[in-house]
Amino acid sequence: MLGGVSAPHDIPLALSYDDVLLAPRRSSVGSRADVDVASRLTRSLGLSVPVVSANMDTVTESEMAIAMARLGGLGIIHRFLTIEQQVEEVTRVKRAEALVIEDPHTIDPHAAAEDAAELMVELGVSGLVVVDGERRVVGMLATRDLALRGDGRMRVDQLMTPRARLVTGGPDTSSKQAAELLHTGRVEKLPLLDEGDRLVGLITARDLTQRAERPGATTGAKGRLAVGAAIGVRGDVLPRARALAEAGADVLVLDVAHGHSDAALRSLDAVREAVGDEPQLVAGNVATAAGARDLAQAGADAVKVGVGPGSVCTTRVVAGVGVPQLSAVMECAEALAERDVPVIADGGIRSGGDVAKAIAAGASSVMVGNLLAGTPESPGVVVQRNGHRVKVFRGMASAPAAAARRAVDESDETDFERVVTEGVEAVVPLRDAASRVVHQLVGGLRSAMSYSDARTVPELHRKAAFVRITPGGLRESYPHDVDL
Repeated sequence: MLGGVSAPHDIPLALSYDDVLLAPRRSSVGSRADVDVASRLTRSLGLSVPVVSANMDTVTESEMAIAMARLGGLGIIHRFLTIEQQVEEVTRVKRAEALVIEDPHTIDPHAAAEDAAELMVELGVSGLVVVDGERRVVGMLATRDLALRGDGRMRVDQLMTPRARLVTGGPDTSSKQAAELLHTGRVEKLPLLDEGDRLVGLITARDLTQRAERPGATTGAKGRLAVGAAIGVRGDVLPRARALAEAGADVLVLDVAHGHSDAALRSLDAVREAVGDEPQLVAGNVATAAGARDLAQAGADAVKVGVGPGSVCTTRVVAGVGVPQLSAVMECAEALAERDVPVIADGGIRSGGDVAKAIAAGASSVMVGNLLAGTPESPGVVVQRNGHRVKVFRGMASAPAAAARRAVDESDETDFERVVTEGVEAVVPLRDAASRVVHQLVGGLRSAMSYSDARTVPELHRKAAFVRITPGGLRESYPHDVDL
């Protein structure tokens, strides 16, 4: 076992994904389509696709998080933002689609039409519920109504569809009932009213359609897209955690390079006390059984495993610390099996084969950075470099990331001038949409499951068998003796 000092002859061998292959076995699985890749991120949050976008400032903000949740995975909003900015990113995901919008955008009936038009553009919506001072609904204002506003001096109540002509529902309206009301009334928005005509929610035809088209989307308890958000272990960690929980974040990720530290364990306990049982808490990163067990004992609902495997991480070179990822995942997954705490394999994923190996080794999901950094949904702009279109991708322990953290978190007392960086900033090629990248990764996992006679992820955990390979076996695994 790892985690203690050993004599030279007792040093254990640790393996990376490239050091092994999954051994094929007789299989009754007739097609890749016959396998179910659904898994868990945490104790209680399920994923129909076990892929998570990394909490890195060049990978995940609201656009990526929305895309990942719609695909059945999850996005973790990075923490190199002010609390207000990070809350806004979470809010955008939560408002992207839902069965019921609990706090619809509203406007006063006496507001100027021009102000209403500007508000719609600012919010990116096509309609506003018109309410009085006691939130009683008096009408609906749509973009098409504003075409009649003339010079803009008209009021909202002169252009809106009045209450008497609205199709409305009650607080307990189901999705089926809402669909029938929207269809019968030939309308796109259904305000939900209490007995006093006060606004309590809104259901839109677009959201119902999106839910029907994406039954595997990852959603929270209220039917809204699920999203995670990263927090640190010092400084503003508690007010940030409370604000993100209030905004509806489904998962909080305690993000620290060395998760098996007293500071991380103390923060995990403090955050749990601050936010209660929800949202779920993910803690890491660790690479040993002892680290995984301690985080689970401290209340983690999932443990993030990976010290040094990321493509822009240099911890293993700078500090000489880390554990090859396959061995780290296997050891941590075994240590947490009895506690029913899932493992997230974070880093080192370059292909669908790596996803398959990580999950076969015991992980319930994988966290991906590099492959998603170049997608249109990732933060940042596309630039030209040597005739190629690229995006910036950087490790969160790199010098530019440290500068960004210093600019955002004034409460962090770290002496950044003395920090030795453990990451680099680089560029990655502009890639296809996140959906295409995830499709390729999951396709590799499906194939591996069919080769392993596994129809489900838990079955893959039980049946997977690895073989070690030599450098010659690795070379043999790639295309060879041909001109590509």
